[in-house]
Amino acid sequence: MTAMDVDTGALQRKQSLYKSMDEIFEIQKEMYKGQQYSQIYYIRLHLIRTLIYSLLPNWKPHLPVCTVLGLEEGKECIIVGTLYKHMKLKPTILSEYSKERSATPLVSPDNFVHPDDSLVLEDESGRVNLKGNVLSPSVYVTGNVVALHGKETGGGDFFVEDLLEAGLPPQLDLPNKSGEDKYVVLVSGLNVGSSSSNPLQLQLLVDHITGHLGDKKEQHSAAQIVQVVVAGNSVQIQHGLLNGQNLASKDQSKLSEPIKELDIFLTQIAAGIPIDIMAGYNDPANFALPQQPLNRCLFPGSSAYNTFRSCTNPHLFDVDNVRFLGTSGQNIDDLNKYSEAKDTLEFMERTLRWRHLAPTAPNTLGCYPFTDRDPFFIESCPHVYFVGNQDKYATRIIKGSEGQVVRLISVPKFSETGIAVMVNLKNLECSTLSFAVQISS
Repeated sequence: MTAMDVDTGALQRKQSLYKSMDEIFEIQKEMYKGQQYSQIYYIRLHLIRTLIYSLLPNWKPHLPVCTVLGLEEGKECIIVGTLYKHMKLKPTILSEYSKERSATPLVSPDNFVHPDDSLVLEDESGRVNLKGNVLSPSVYVTGNVVALHGKETGGGDFFVEDLLEAGLPPQLDLPNKSGEDKYVVLVSGLNVGSSSSNPLQLQLLVDHITGHLGDKKEQHSAAQIVQVVVAGNSVQIQHGLLNGQNLASKDQSKLSEPIKELDIFLTQIAAGIPIDIMAGYNDPANFALPQQPLNRCLFPGSSAYNTFRSCTNPHLFDVDNVRFLGTSGQNIDDLNKYSEAKDTLEFMERTLRWRHLAPTAPNTLGCYPFTDRDPFFIESCPHVYFVGNQDKYATRIIKGSEGQVVRLISVPKFSETGIAVMVNLKNLECSTLSFAVQISS
């Protein structure tokens, strides 16, 4: 379908093929029977270790592979296992108790990394302390699976000389780049109902996407938008009202008003464009990852359209055979607490190279105790990897050793920045939609 109907001059919105692959994140027949998290760690170790074993012949074919229990002092070898990070500042129940008892409250840092942090590697046979400058404790977190080349020292530690990560997963070829311009809009952190949310700013975004704003050129650009994704934290509910007491009718309306307002905005978009909404940390959804789709009953207006889709977090989907993988930000926010990087995009790149979306789960990030799979294991490399609810917009391209090309996108909070991101399916180029509204008091 062309973007412009020559006979009537009427703009027609472009169409796209959409395929959701969220079933891997859906919790359907699983039942919680008191199971612990050892099984998900074991599955992760088995999956990534198998991958790393396949890479060893091209890395260090002359070295033997040992278990932790099979290490011999002074003998060079390779060990593969899960990292555990000893952290001096990591919050614990006892430290929380001491804060309550202390007359002077302890400072709660945003980042718990300390120079004295150390790493341990463990497999089914045992664990060993790691030494050396190759493996930086500030970069890695509990839950990473790596291969280490080194030797056991006299003190019983393992001195690391080199390391190998799983690397970027295989990637499907990008579709033909000679096609027409089509755009996917990514937006997050609408926070409807919060003090930072501006209804006029959000309405301008809706009007632009639906083609009700601007001149012919602007409307032609809007007609090329084929998909909208709302990446979490769409509403801000006053948690002070949720105190276990019966709510007065006035307080009940305070709880439901932000969701009703959000439904009005979503209905306007869904009337003309396919829209996916993901759950976020602040949304009325389950806390543990993977977050399940928001209940459609919350959106009586927008859910009446077949263009409206309530999706999981993380969210995996194809638009015109371009693969998107995204989260609402919890996985990167947690990495930011327990490790260090120069920016959000570096954290995102690490999760791809580690082949795991949420390496800190379940240690410091809540997740469901799966017993038969690890849904956060990245089997196929996306073409676009986005993370919502970040402080600022950022993007870059990364490339893998087998020709993989991934567009990383840090999607900012719309309520604070007024910025949404447009991705061109033809060439993965990014641009921003920025809406500034000044209301004088």
